[in-house]
Amino acid sequence: MIALEQEKICVIGLGYVGLPVALSFAKKLPTVGFDIRQKRIDELKQGHDDTAEVTTADLTGTKLELTADPARLKDCTFFIVAVPTPIDSNNRPDLGPVIAASKTVGPHLKKGDVVCYESTVYPGVTEDVCGPILEKLSGLKAGQDFFLGYSPERINPGDKEHTFERIVKVTSGDTPESAERVARAYAAVVTAGVHRAQSIKVAEAAKVIENTQRDLNIALMNELALIFDRMGIRTKDVLDAAGTKWNFLRFTPGLVGGHCIGVDPYYLTTKAEELGYLPEVILAGRRINNNVGPFIAQKCVQFLSSGDLPLKAAKVGILGLTFKENVPDLRNSKIPDIVAALKQYGISAMVHEPLGDADEAKHEYGITLASLDDYRDLDVLIFAVSHQQYIDQRADLLARVKPGGVVVDVKSALDPKAIPAGLRYWSL
Repeated sequence: MIALEQEKICVIGLGYVGLPVALSFAKKLPTVGFDIRQKRIDELKQGHDDTAEVTTADLTGTKLELTADPARLKDCTFFIVAVPTPIDSNNRPDLGPVIAASKTVGPHLKKGDVVCYESTVYPGVTEDVCGPILEKLSGLKAGQDFFLGYSPERINPGDKEHTFERIVKVTSGDTPESAERVARAYAAVVTAGVHRAQSIKVAEAAKVIENTQRDLNIALMNELALIFDRMGIRTKDVLDAAGTKWNFLRFTPGLVGGHCIGVDPYYLTTKAEELGYLPEVILAGRRINNNVGPFIAQKCVQFLSSGDLPLKAAKVGILGLTFKENVPDLRNSKIPDIVAALKQYGISAMVHEPLGDADEAKHEYGITLASLDDYRDLDVLIFAVSHQQYIDQRADLLARVKPGGVVVDVKSALDPKAIPAGLRYWSL
């Protein structure tokens, strides 16, 4: 095993996960940050990160080598693959990015190199899918000539407290020596320490169940919200009361989007189905969470219908398009589900988003972002994403709803007592 100071790191993929990882390693070891998007590399070199995960100071003060040239990989010894692993339109795992990354790394592998994957996958992908690609393109044998590792990403976009260095890192390798080498590399930069998993498959499974567990807990809250709505009681009030018990788990209902929570369970269920097992609980949770957007739209329609307003004439404004508050990440947003469901009733809803990219919104969802100047005399105002900007402007935003109009508070971010008289209020 080579000494730590002899390692040269290469991080493949400089998105929400890869960029913070690369910058952390660059503080301690020679590090190359590679991305296939030249535009991304150019922006980072100019000190701009459109994910808002790192600052200009972080980028301008680093020794990280940024490149879109695969030839720069040839001198590296320790490769970290941090590319997305999405799902397709049928909710099946799309391994295209991780396969493409493996094809990028393969031709540059040398004897003794390590390739460690951080991308979320089902157990077996690293060794059974990626390993053979690396072997074919390098002419080397995994576990003998080069080595595989897996260390699942745990970065929470927008979270400035639980950063890469402050989250315990699960590590693994395909041999005892490679497992120790992977652990040693991450331990050099992760102050929270590392947890050595017994195998690569164990580490892969640990990652995929983290978000599956969260998804199911949120699904329970969403199902409770459906029940309590029929009872005429506010879900948040119930949860506040139940939450006074020391061991009550503090989850809340809401839209479940983003690149991880709404995606990762399908990696596990797909593999389970391939093995002949139908995972009923996990898929039930996914169905519940996927139906929250249409349910919110239906509540809007019910309110509008009760006021005898022609649906097609209704003026509806939605606040927020990103998958969570205070981040610019539009991946797997569930706000379009609300828009699409309202459209089925003939309602064309406006969407405002202060952080996400307008071109991406148009390209990914066909949504043209509106200006807040257009939010006047609204019949319905939907606080879909609780950006701090919206919370700070809540008085002004509420004033844009006409008397008798409806305020829909998806995340229960508003105080019902502060809603102006004459407006109707509903929260999930």
